[in-house]
Amino acid sequence: MVTLLIAICFISFLLIKNSPIDPIQAYIGADMLKVGPEQREMIAKYWGLDQPVLVQFFNWASALLKGDLGTSMMFRRPVADIISERFLNSLALMISAWILSGIIGFIMGVIAAMKKGTWIDRMIKWYCFTLASTPTFWMGLLILIVFAVWLRWFPIGMGVPAGVLAADVTMADKIKHLILPALTLSVVGVANVALHTRQKLIDVLASDYVLFARARGEQGLILFWRHGLRNVALPAITLQFAAFSELFGGAVLAEQVFSYPGLGQATVEAGLRGDVPLLLGLVIFSTLFVFAGNLLADLIYRILDPRMREGRSI
Repeated sequence: MVTLLIAICFISFLLIKNSPIDPIQAYIGADMLKVGPEQREMIAKYWGLDQPVLVQFFNWASALLKGDLGTSMMFRRPVADIISERFLNSLALMISAWILSGIIGFIMGVIAAMKKGTWIDRMIKWYCFTLASTPTFWMGLLILIVFAVWLRWFPIGMGVPAGVLAADVTMADKIKHLILPALTLSVVGVANVALHTRQKLIDVLASDYVLFARARGEQGLILFWRHGLRNVALPAITLQFAAFSELFGGAVLAEQVFSYPGLGQATVEAGLRGDVPLLLGLVIFSTLFVFAGNLLADLIYRILDPRMREGRSI
């Protein structure tokens, strides 16, 4: 993990520094014509942008080792405060979408496998293949148009109602603004789990011990509960936890479409405006988030699968 973080930070830093975006111009914004060359030099010196790239990187890395992620150029606030504030919104969005996509995808995969060759199986496969090639932002726009613009069941965007004081915002308001972004991520995310579960269960149902169970009279839900559930649940759990990186990437697009105030929207804003401290802080945090998800998947796999524990003790 340490080597991964070092490599990602260094490569991200070089990519940001070689981007066509001028951080000083993005920092000044509309007042660019009012700022002279001397003021630009003072701004660059204040943020350390007048130093060589490697010097800037080592200065930032030394501050990071002390627990300082730096100060955001856009928000003029510590990066750690911005991440902690935005993370709660993104966490609620990603967990909701993650749970929904996992449960719905697993159920769809089981139904498709149990009804193999029927019209139900073909409909589920068509649905999954279509969603697997559907961009998240396009699905978000479609859901936004249907449920927010045409039907007016949900708000168009943002995380809370516009023009309402923070003290007056209720949990129901937050949930109402969360539904459409979470629905977008969950609808797109069911395809992988459903197709993987379907194929795995088909292989299990074709095995010798299942054929023996059928000969004893077991069928339907009893057959699946006794012989299929654990065999297909473990791969599905691993795949779902491994999808954290895709979920975070999809959240970036969904938050942009719905103007949802999370880490994804902050990442886009930091990239477009050349906010190096904030963008690098978000890169580190997202890397740790994905790594923790993969590690948690491995630990759960060892708990649920006795063969993993036996292999470790040998």
